[in-house]
Amino acid sequence: MVRLLALAIGLALVLPVHGAARDLAQFVANAAVFLLFFLNGLRLPRHEVRAGIGNHRLLWLLTGWVFGAMGLAGWLLWQGGQGWMPPLLALGFLYLGCLPSTVQSATAYSSLAGGNVASSVVAAALLNILGVFLTAPLFSLLAGSGAADFHAEGLVKVVTILLIPFLLGQALQGRLGGWVAGHRQLVTRMDRTSIAIAVYVAFSGAVEQRFWQLIEPPGWVWLAGGTAVFLVFGHLGAWLVGGSIRLDRPNRISFLFAGAQKSVAMGAPLATVLFPPAAAGIVLLPILLYHLVQLVIAAPIAARLNPPG
Repeated sequence: MVRLLALAIGLALVLPVHGAARDLAQFVANAAVFLLFFLNGLRLPRHEVRAGIGNHRLLWLLTGWVFGAMGLAGWLLWQGGQGWMPPLLALGFLYLGCLPSTVQSATAYSSLAGGNVASSVVAAALLNILGVFLTAPLFSLLAGSGAADFHAEGLVKVVTILLIPFLLGQALQGRLGGWVAGHRQLVTRMDRTSIAIAVYVAFSGAVEQRFWQLIEPPGWVWLAGGTAVFLVFGHLGAWLVGGSIRLDRPNRISFLFAGAQKSVAMGAPLATVLFPPAAAGIVLLPILLYHLVQLVIAAPIAARLNPPG
């Protein structure tokens, strides 16, 4: 995934889509996002959804942490970045804070660390479903109407491109679920390719605007520093909160990875829906950096938490 994201960004730098081809590229990106969420609907068994919903305590706490505490942290970083970086780049921290958790990597690292894998899978998946409903309006509410309007047209796009394909996948799971289970590698490649296409189209808009000329050195320093602060807050905060509410160790580990990680799989597609191409690529910079670093630091954290033997 890291290599694929790097390839998408590199291709956008060298060969960005622009002019008349942008509309076609946006259509392809939307179709790829539709496919991504359709496959997610096929892949997540309904019985696991029902079982995971039963872990009310973990789910409610995770929802409050991911969309409440992390959203507030993103808002503070957005406010702190005013004057230090372009407004859209600062706004990207708020967007980062409002995004849901990852699914695959949070589950994988929770498993490596000895966490509750079943709860990790369902919690992360349900957080992404909630993200379809919560991320865009929460972002608009915190940003204010002057920074980011979220109108009925945006809601229609979110429902059409994200929610409807997921529900279709759930409905067709009985017919196509076996095919998905038998072609896991192919489906994984399709997933990652869809995300890469969304990143490429969004980042092309930033390249066309020559974003490197828009961001002065203090802006790059704030981007790196703000991302580091957000990583520390997300991981250390989730671990401490899990301990303070006395979750058992497996659920505390699940809370850590599902609560601290942020999803570029949701962030990139949603950005192409919510923002014009010229803005989406710049807004995405914080989530792209955060996502890449979170994958790097999660492995040693999981190894440290893994009980001996």
